Amino acid sequence: MAQADIDLSPRGPRGRGALAALLSGAALLFALFLALGLWQVQRLGWKQELIARVEQRLQAAPVPAPEPAAWPTLERGTDEYRRVVARGRFAHELETLVQASTELGTGYWVLTPLLTDGGFWLLVNRGFVPLERRAREARGDEPQGVQEVSGLLRITEPKGSLLQGNDPAAGRWYSRDVAAIAAARGLGGGQRPGPVAPYFIDAAAADAASPAASRSPARAEPVEAPPPGRTASPARTAEVWPRPGLTVVRFTNNHLSYALTWFALAAMVAAATVYVLRDERRLRARVRAGAASLHGGD
Repeated sequence: MAQADIDLSPRGPRGRGALAALLSGAALLFALFLALGLWQVQRLGWKQELIARVEQRLQAAPVPAPEPAAWPTLERGTDEYRRVVARGRFAHELETLVQASTELGTGYWVLTPLLTDGGFWLLVNRGFVPLERRAREARGDEPQGVQEVSGLLRITEPKGSLLQGNDPAAGRWYSRDVAAIAAARGLGGGQRPGPVAPYFIDAAAADAASPAASRSPARAEPVEAPPPGRTASPARTAEVWPRPGLTVVRFTNNHLSYALTWFALAAMVAAATVYVLRDERRLRARVRAGAASLHGGD
């Protein structure tokens, strides 16, 4: 059976046009990867500054919740996660349940309007409840009278989650959209006058609210299993719902690894270009040597 001839002759140098195109493509790739790496370095600096600012806000002493005069200047980058405190009365009958997934499982955030002493409405995320605690009567006593609420200032989350939009008519909420929730509950209208804050508060872990007379609410202690042969005291096993303090303040910061990846790709392109140039120089030198030997034989 006949076999196809295989050309085993050494490869000659590339043509000038092919070499120019190859080097141009390599230069473009090198510039692109280098630019992407530098961009990630800039993003790394921005993210580190953001984390430092948020950490500073979390460590700062609480300040009064911004009042209407300050609302136009509120921004996510400068105000979110500030520790704030507000006083007022809850309107529990107007609460809104927003679907949530936490370390305790799936359930709802309980957003309750607070009519503040300043005369404006403020949505307070009093904490998380599991699915079986959806009904108000399944959670125990609700804070009544004038309350002092401390927590983290959060910027509104409009429209819904990434996969599902809010459906106010059906009472299905997937994000804490302050304006939409306020409109659905009639806040700021004729029966419930007063401006509505464009932000909400995530209640602190100490308590969803404390009586205004108590300036230092006791922090909830973690429930531990009793020693063998002993029963836990009711005070230690009593469950508090909604469960506040589940705000996750965590920022992904993979920019350094991204930057190193782009720089590594740029280095690979540079190394491949050097290899190609050396190979072309070697091939061209061999061609010149072959030509010289032919002329010498003449």
